[in-house]
Amino acid sequence: MSDSLSMASSFSSTAAAAATAASRLLPPSSISRLSLSSSSSSSSFKCLRSSPLVSNLFLRQREGSGYVTKTRFSTKCYAYASDPAQLKNAREDIKELLQTKFCHPIMVRLGWHDAGTYNKDIKEWPQRGGANGSLRFEAELKHGANAGLINALKLLQPIKDKYSGVTYADLFQLASATAIEEAGGPKIPMKYGRVDVTGPEQCPEEGRLPDAGPPSPAQHLRDVFYRMGLNDKDIVALSGAHTLGRSRPERSGWGKPETKYTKDGPGAPGGQSWTAQWLKFDNSYFKDIKEKRDADLLVLPTDAALFEDPSFKVYAEKYAADQDAFFKDYAESHAKLSNQGAKFDPPEGFSLDGSPVGAAPEKFEAAKYSSNKSVTSKTWKSLSRGEE
Repeated sequence: MSDSLSMASSFSSTAAAAATAASRLLPPSSISRLSLSSSSSSSSFKCLRSSPLVSNLFLRQREGSGYVTKTRFSTKCYAYASDPAQLKNAREDIKELLQTKFCHPIMVRLGWHDAGTYNKDIKEWPQRGGANGSLRFEAELKHGANAGLINALKLLQPIKDKYSGVTYADLFQLASATAIEEAGGPKIPMKYGRVDVTGPEQCPEEGRLPDAGPPSPAQHLRDVFYRMGLNDKDIVALSGAHTLGRSRPERSGWGKPETKYTKDGPGAPGGQSWTAQWLKFDNSYFKDIKEKRDADLLVLPTDAALFEDPSFKVYAEKYAADQDAFFKDYAESHAKLSNQGAKFDPPEGFSLDGSPVGAAPEKFEAAKYSSNKSVTSKTWKSLSRGEE
């Protein structure tokens, strides 16, 4: 699979040269479905990412998606980090995946864990972390907090193969936001155009993500989320996403092997959920923690802290009583988490539901958005052990 293709600034007028140039616009014939990082096409051309269905040497005008008119005689070539048209189509494929695999919780977790490494005190990208697609590399997948996220990557990889003009960073955040919305949650005010890191050496060090059972839960949450530039309201609102999903003790060390809510699935049965309807996004998480009425529902130390810490409790009580308030604050906090630390091309990003945002995008360079490194097939099995 190739994230970017190359085109010469000028072409020979001979038919043989034209045929050779046209062939370079086609993707490789063999694609590894399990590759977790994109590869770059190496040639003497320098060009815009192109559709696999290119039938001539003229690139189509795509002003609405960030592309500008180019011909075989063009000397300049620009593109956004992700192709907005492909990203829209990928969203529809993600919706279908959610309907058939019931994988909403793990998609939310994937987006969060790629974004949640951000450190506001580090200015340089990608050292600062954030949503940059680094979670596709084995080095980061092996972090303890990421146990099982290989399963989310397996589900998304066919979509990434299909839409080579979409970065992993955007795909992860698209899947996360779409999962929230499809589960009945709020519309997230997302923007796209995130740039991918190019190799595992750019992955963050382990230890930037929250722990479920630290000695001082409230302080731990603040240490982690304040480092990301988030506040107490963000912490409580984002914690509300535990209304989705379940924890499996054999994978994470938390929860019961099975409850009355999880013994029959959907999906693989087992584990312990935070809420009775663990594929529905609502404010049940806050109400159930407050009432403490059901031993079959999971409450982690970091969950309990929301009603024990005076500052957290203000928001937790509010969300338990008012779902609309929770949805409003959650949508804002989710978008904030998704954007913090990310590098956008164009710099202002773009929306899938409106006109592209900002000025002309920077010059496209294939090496910025692709890498030949991938997770080996041997690693798939060893990493497939985490929670949903």
